Amino acid sequence: MHLARGSGGDSDIWLWALGALALYAVISYALAYWARDRRGSRHPAQDALHDLKDREEPQSPRQRLVSRLIMLGGGGATALVAVATSGVPRVVAVALTAVVAVGLWAYYDHRTETPTARKRWFRAAG
Repeated sequence: MHLARGSGGDSDIWLWALGALALYAVISYALAYWARDRRGSRHPAQDALHDLKDREEPQSPRQRLVSRLIMLGGGGATALVAVATSGVPRVVAVALTAVVAVGLWAYYDHRTETPTARKRWFRAAG
């Protein structure tokens, strides 16, 4: 009966996990927005949202799968850190995990981007 009521620990753990996932999404959007704005996009907010939903340049199925696994793994790791820690270290650990995970995801996508897609992206941004 004790477990059924959900007591016995941090009662707001789900809020922390959802907050960590929201932080991960905000950081991902901010990086996409910054990249679009830096490259002179006329509508960086809309383009950044589009980039998170669907990439402009085609990826091979393997690259797309790996990219999505990195994205989901980063979100899961961020939520797991939120669940596993408490107090002030929780805030620092969640933020650090989210930044590192998004950085790895962006680095992978940048490294696997084809030169043709990169040229097409620069022409479209101008």
